[in-house]
Amino acid sequence: MRLSRLTLAQFRSWARLELDPDVRPMAFHGLNGAGKTNILEAISMLSPGRGLRGALPGDQARQGPDAGWRIRARIGESEIQTGAKPMGSREVLIDDKPAPQVALGRLMRVIWLTPAMDRLWTDAPEVRRRFLDRVTLSFIPAHADEALTYDKAMRERNRLLRDQIADAGWYRAIEAQMAEAGAALTRNRHEAIAQIMASQQGATTAFPAATLTLLPGEGFADDPDPVNIAERLASMRGRDMAAGRSLTGPHRADLGAHWGPQDMPAALSSTGEQKALLLSLILANARALSAEGPVLLLDEVAAHLDAARRAALYDEITALPAQSFLTGTGRELFEAFGPRARYFEISREGPLSTATEEDP
Repeated sequence: MRLSRLTLAQFRSWARLELDPDVRPMAFHGLNGAGKTNILEAISMLSPGRGLRGALPGDQARQGPDAGWRIRARIGESEIQTGAKPMGSREVLIDDKPAPQVALGRLMRVIWLTPAMDRLWTDAPEVRRRFLDRVTLSFIPAHADEALTYDKAMRERNRLLRDQIADAGWYRAIEAQMAEAGAALTRNRHEAIAQIMASQQGATTAFPAATLTLLPGEGFADDPDPVNIAERLASMRGRDMAAGRSLTGPHRADLGAHWGPQDMPAALSSTGEQKALLLSLILANARALSAEGPVLLLDEVAAHLDAARRAALYDEITALPAQSFLTGTGRELFEAFGPRARYFEISREGPLSTATEEDP
């Protein structure tokens, strides 16, 4: 499913932008604040969720929360429209018919890397969990449905806990829903990790391979049995009631990573090694999705990479059966692509951003 057309209207700094992506990587360069990342964010909105910035719809309108915005795209043979009306929530149309956001995940697999993700290995567990769930969603679009079901049931259980409700019958029904959805989340996460690990084996790459694990913590993440999950939730009601929230479950899982012959934990590696390790996982994710023709969004990807490693990255990107969109402050950061890429200078005058395609 290739993205062949993209049109933005009143999105972030763009009053209007039209692009016709093809199989070549598209490199956007310009000063900070010109609007480069806004293009990548718009493409990320063609997948379920809040996109690579995690923003609310009202924050994405060029003229402020009282205005609206729209993104139109052609993915394969499907016409996609998503956006928000003034003061409204996000809407999705597929071939002019209303659709849930989760339907976007079945049309196009989107993978992204942003500078904020450089802190993945030293950040809080929920950041790594969100990263893992985004990777899992790229393999298993139904993962979004399971996550919604689990979160809804957990919110209901938390309400009972806060209200000090002691009726076991109410808890059993809700905990059964959490257990079924939680078991599916755990199975999906294990499957995604297995796919990434398999994609790293034997790959010709300049980036370090990682050994990934799903860390249970109090989330008993290694247990995909709904019966065991339900029993665990029931046994923890007293402590959870004292806290007013669910302290245990698949929502507390974490992602662990070690690499190299010394089995170095990612959190103890240097900044450059952490960046290289993260890039390795992103590339492995894309390789594992080769049959799906994924979309790669790489924001300021050259940070912490020397010239040799940048060249190696661009060689790997070019070899992938994927569409790639990259940003950087200067065109010289992409010179190793040569004529294999398309180049766009992004500039901003006042509130408006403009894009000028350059010769290779």
